[in-house]
Amino acid sequence: MAKPALLTVDDDAEVLRAVERDLRRRYADRYRVLSASSGAGALDLLVRVQQRNEPVALLLADHRMPQMTGIEFLSQATRLYPEARRVLLTAYADTDAAIRAINQVKLHHYLLKPWDPPEQHLYPVLDDLLDDWQGSYQPAFDGIRVLGTRWSPRSYEIRDFLARNQVPYRWLDVETADRDAEVRRAIDAIPKDDLQLPVVLFPDGGRLPEPSTSQIAERVGLRTRPGTDFYDLVIVGGGPAGLAAAVYGASEGLRTVIVEREAPGGQAGLSSRIENYLGFPGGLSGADLARRAVAQARRFGAEILAPQEAAGLSVKDSYRIVTLRDGSALSSHATLIATGVQWRTLDVPGMERLAGAGVYYGAGATEAASCRGEVIYVVGGANSAGQAALNFSRFAAQVVMLVRGEALASSMSKYLIDEIAETPNIRVQTQCQVTEVHGAEHLEAISILCSRTGTVEKAPAASLYIFIGAEPRTGWLAGVVERDARGFLLTGPDLMRDGKRPRGWPLDRDPGLLETSVPGIFAVGDVRHGSVKRVASGVGEGSIAIQFVHQYLSKV
Repeated sequence: MAKPALLTVDDDAEVLRAVERDLRRRYADRYRVLSASSGAGALDLLVRVQQRNEPVALLLADHRMPQMTGIEFLSQATRLYPEARRVLLTAYADTDAAIRAINQVKLHHYLLKPWDPPEQHLYPVLDDLLDDWQGSYQPAFDGIRVLGTRWSPRSYEIRDFLARNQVPYRWLDVETADRDAEVRRAIDAIPKDDLQLPVVLFPDGGRLPEPSTSQIAERVGLRTRPGTDFYDLVIVGGGPAGLAAAVYGASEGLRTVIVEREAPGGQAGLSSRIENYLGFPGGLSGADLARRAVAQARRFGAEILAPQEAAGLSVKDSYRIVTLRDGSALSSHATLIATGVQWRTLDVPGMERLAGAGVYYGAGATEAASCRGEVIYVVGGANSAGQAALNFSRFAAQVVMLVRGEALASSMSKYLIDEIAETPNIRVQTQCQVTEVHGAEHLEAISILCSRTGTVEKAPAASLYIFIGAEPRTGWLAGVVERDARGFLLTGPDLMRDGKRPRGWPLDRDPGLLETSVPGIFAVGDVRHGSVKRVASGVGEGSIAIQFVHQYLSKV
């Protein structure tokens, strides 16, 4: 974080140099001294300082300046830095103006010229003012800020992208500008003609209006382009299974790359708490697990490309070629598919229109704070829904879980059921489902059908979070490897029909346990037919798969 600034303004070059000299002599170890020769120039400088999200502790302006007086400057500068201490430098004849300034701009002090010696006439005054400022100063967040509206789908997409990629940021809601000084300052620092929301503000003063996730990724230094075009192992998907495969593959000497469409961690990375993961008796968040796994994979030399999407897979002789969405391609002798699953959509009236504006699929832990004091609804009865409900309960006035089945026991771990039962502001409604969502600009209410009674109730709702099962996204693999009727990838014994190997299988051996219908292409984790939908299971499959990869590569 940059040192707080002391800004002095005077059109008299000799006086300006003297003020700068005295300020630096006393305060250079704790503050930056900035100067300007006019009020307009000082305002331009303040805008640039604010765009970099840097603090200003003191504004010291001469009163008699052409074009813009010291009082006029302080009046405008106060809008940018209302907490900065304001001092007017005056001649003896200007004391009446200084008194007016006390009323007009809430002047903290005025100083008469000349102020020599500074030890007697300058420093004691400024010491008191700066001590006072430090006592109330709260350092600004020194990182990326996202300025937008809560109900904007693009704003939500950006927040979700940054959170999932472990990029610290601060959310600034423009609707709170009347009561949040930081939001007001951020808005004022952007020319009105350039204010396109959402806008991502960077610590160096740069900004990206209405950016794509690719633009943000490039700006924050995420890697989206490979270091080479050939690898021993290409892993598509960066969830627990893919990350485990990368750790074991890279640590055993394979040149390994992960291609991840959104962010490392997959759906597990969104989990607010995983309580039953081996070796963590206190539990850990999905984001923490993802962060640790990413660091471990990179330590062993694995590359991670995110956000980057696989668009196609082809086979040429002994090479498996993954085509990326940007048109580039990665070649390898072995490919591992670990793309997991996506949340199934809720097909009811209003859903498509309000997606991202009060209606959300899944939910990162960072979103809970935005629901403070509200009544929110969680649809689903599996572990992911239960973990989300517990996380939201820390902030929301009430969390209502809508469960289609008769009880949670058939789909949720007992430890979660017990925690939910002990949480007073979580209410579970079984045999219920959402039939419609309502709202003009954002979600305002939902219609709930109770299967027991056949009645439909319309209830006010600020947010609706949906966790209703999942489905694989494997259309890009159609015609390449065999899939079941739902799109899950078939592997090993599931490919053997009546004792026969899959059609077109070229080798004189059966497909390996985690091998697909194409030799050298493996599948692990939730995308695989018959897999156990648990984080630990995905990690286990990812690590085991590397043994089969080595066996395959040894004969290529």
